[in-house]
Amino acid sequence: MRLLLVEDNSELVALLSKQLPRHNFEVDAVDTAEDADQALASLQYGAVVLDLGLPDRDGLDLLRDLRRRGKSVPVLVLTARDGVSDRVTGLRAGADDYLVKPFAVEELVARLEALQRRPSTLASRSLAVGNVALDIQLRQILVDGTAHDLTARECAVLEMLLREGRSVVPKRKIEDQLFGLSGHLASNAVEVYIHRLRFTLSRAGATVKIKTVHGVGYFVTETK
Repeated sequence: MRLLLVEDNSELVALLSKQLPRHNFEVDAVDTAEDADQALASLQYGAVVLDLGLPDRDGLDLLRDLRRRGKSVPVLVLTARDGVSDRVTGLRAGADDYLVKPFAVEELVARLEALQRRPSTLASRSLAVGNVALDIQLRQILVDGTAHDLTARECAVLEMLLREGRSVVPKRKIEDQLFGLSGHLASNAVEVYIHRLRFTLSRAGATVKIKTVHGVGYFVTETK
């Protein structure tokens, strides 16, 4: 899962950016509400970890705006506001969970994992085309019932392609999803992941093929 961390405490950002990837969470971090709004408009995130005391705007205002615009991304509020009324206000503003600072990283991880297990999220975790089923949580594809492991980024690429069906997924969109706001990638990085997926699918006898639209992107098709 790719997370957006909205937090202006640089030490906490450094800690979570180091710890969360150890639990299969990739982290993009921003320190203002404005940057968070732009990031959410540009990329699709599995969840948002939101501080409320941001330098340019109260995090609750950002949260309310997201919900008014129909953004359903899970939001976990992470804040020093620890009163009962604060928690109630946060949850009523649209937060899916509320964690008070100071906190244990293990609890944050457990709460994020719980968000992943909610029915609305589980429904989108399994994708099937032809004789291929992708389990996003386990990072496996099942071809005729036989499991084959994928890396996190291979799984992310295949998920994007399967969700779009026969629609072309632009290469730039794949790059953005894989590498987030950091943008640190080799010029042929997407091609490398596509090549690995094609090899895995072909070796497994999949009826799903990945096609290239040169200069644009990629799409999947099913062969009979």
